[in-house]
Amino acid sequence: MKFLQLNDGITFVALFFQMIKFVIQRSEIGAGTRGSSLGPDAIKIAAVTAGSSLFLKYESELLSNQNDCLFQPTATENALRIGIMEKVWQEHADKIHAISSEKDVPVVISGDHASAGATIAGLKMAHPNKRLGVVWIDAHADLHSPYTSPSGNIHGMPLCASIGENNVEMQSNEPLIVTKEAWSHLKNVGGISPKISPDDLVFVSVRDTEKEEEHLMEKYNIKNYSVAETRELGMKKVGIEIQNKLSDCDIIYVSFDVDSMDPDIVSYGTGTPVKDGITPAEAKDLINELLQSQKIVCFELVEVNPLLDNKGNKMAEVALEVLESAVNTLEKR
Repeated sequence: MKFLQLNDGITFVALFFQMIKFVIQRSEIGAGTRGSSLGPDAIKIAAVTAGSSLFLKYESELLSNQNDCLFQPTATENALRIGIMEKVWQEHADKIHAISSEKDVPVVISGDHASAGATIAGLKMAHPNKRLGVVWIDAHADLHSPYTSPSGNIHGMPLCASIGENNVEMQSNEPLIVTKEAWSHLKNVGGISPKISPDDLVFVSVRDTEKEEEHLMEKYNIKNYSVAETRELGMKKVGIEIQNKLSDCDIIYVSFDVDSMDPDIVSYGTGTPVKDGITPAEAKDLINELLQSQKIVCFELVEVNPLLDNKGNKMAEVALEVLESAVNTLEKR
């Protein structure tokens, strides 16, 4: 419960229990293509163009980033810039921890999807004794580690870090000692590892995976609602099924990568577009169904890249629609 003080010193109890707070993370050092650092501002420009007051209604926290390191060479080829990523994750996790500890709801707008590992760390820091469920709406599983990643891009590793995995059964790389040490630190940001159980992870729209990720999905029997399955069931039923599957979780985090949507319907304004995704309407329907639950403690939207947009600022405009719809649902709880 919030206690607010007026200028005359009178203190009163606010009429709400939670506040929505935006967290803006411009880091793109986990991505393989450049431009996702501009995603949060592209969404804000879309809001200005649409006459939306979304970013005037809520407090917004802008995190620092280490994007200047992109001008420097990196020696850790199996996990590019992982030493710098530790600093990015720690600040990000600390901010999520602070907001969540106040019982407020962080709504995170990030550049690349590596940020999700830090968001999950921050949520566990704030709720160390609570079981955290994760709904991952994405074209990709992001279950690689430095031992398996074909690219070394850390935006493909946040979930592997969160479940505390190396996936050495499918090892194809021999990371440097400095990489192994930094990976261990990354997995342990917040002092808790693993942060989530694979049993408490649900995928939606994942359709572009490598064999190493598929191994973990099969090993842990991680549910993935394919695009075809979501259409057969309908998003309302998918949302209900996900909440039932995560019913033993105390809190739930929803992570939405815009590449979960079909680029031919929206645009190619994201770093790793994959054809045959969900539609914007389907994305909103699912997210709104999920966010009605009081267990949802955080929503994150990632990977808008205006430099790659083949339709002007279309991806950011659609992302704004999803974001406004999500915040509206959170407001009404």
